[in-house]
Parts: sequence; C-alpha cells; structure tokens
Amino acid sequence: MVYVLAIVAAALFLAADQLSKHYVVANFALAETKPAIDGLFDFTYIHNKGGAWGFMQGHTWMLLSLTAVAMLICIALLIRSGKKHKLLFFAICLILSGGLGNMIDRIFRDGNVVDFIRLQFIDFPIFNIADCAVCIGAGLLIIHLVMDILSARKVNSIEAKQKAE
Repeated sequence: MVYVLAIVAAALFLAADQLSKHYVVANFALAETKPAIDGLFDFTYIHNKGGAWGFMQGHTWMLLSLTAVAMLICIALLIRSGKKHKLLFFAICLILSGGLGNMIDRIFRDGNVVDFIRLQFIDFPIFNIADCAVCIGAGLLIIHLVMDILSARKVNSIEAKQKAE
C-alpha cells in the first residue's frame, strides 16, 4: 500500500507542478508578483536558467545531464533497495517526480525553469512545486539514512555483547 501511495504522491506532485507552471505562464507577465498570503508568500513569475540558487546559470545541457544522471542513480537505488525499504521508495519517487518536472521545463521552455513561489519572511530563492518534491524527497532520504545507520549500530552493539558473553 505504501508503494502505491508513493507512486500516487509522485504523480500528483508532477501534475501539480506542471499545471501550476502552465497557469503562471498563461496568467502572469514575467517578473509579475501577485499576493497570496500576506507576510508568508506570494507568487512571482521568473525564469531560472540555473539550478538551485541559480547555480550553473545558463548551462542547460550540463544541468540536464546532471539531472539525468541523478535520476538514473535514483532508479538504480529503487531497483536495488526500494522494495526492501518503504521510506527509501517514497523518498526516491518524490525526488524523481521533482527532477522530471524541472527537466520537462528545461527541455520544452528553452532551458528555463518556471519558478513562482516567493517566501516573504525569509530571503530565499523563488521556487516551484517540483523543487518542493525534491526537497521533501531528500529530507525523507536523509531520515532513511539516519535510521539505517542507527539500526546498523544497534545490531553491531547487540552482536558485540553476544560475542563478549
């Protein structure tokens, strides 16, 4: 059931990302801002030719290549370990969903990624729903890795106690 939920969540993130970007492009002028929740966030339409925080600005082919490699690594992880670890499966599905959402933009929008969510309470780059999926997936991946490390330590501790006896 968790695996189906992960796939559905990833599909919903991808659909929400693409639909929201389509809406913003159709209803905003570039650099236009419209209020959402005062003091929390607004919608500001920009094009991002770089990665996170504008990293590698204008290097579309390099960003597409890096994204493709990261997605292949995620798929390999899914094949190797995804069915054994539900949280890992969920995390990777979200990362793939977000990566695909921004990859679609880079391919079909002349290297531009449509970003439009601007936080008002912190100086943070403008982002989109695909970025949210990647960040949530990365957070879940970190939680999985920490839990895996702690579990391995516990097993090693138990084995060491058994050998000492």
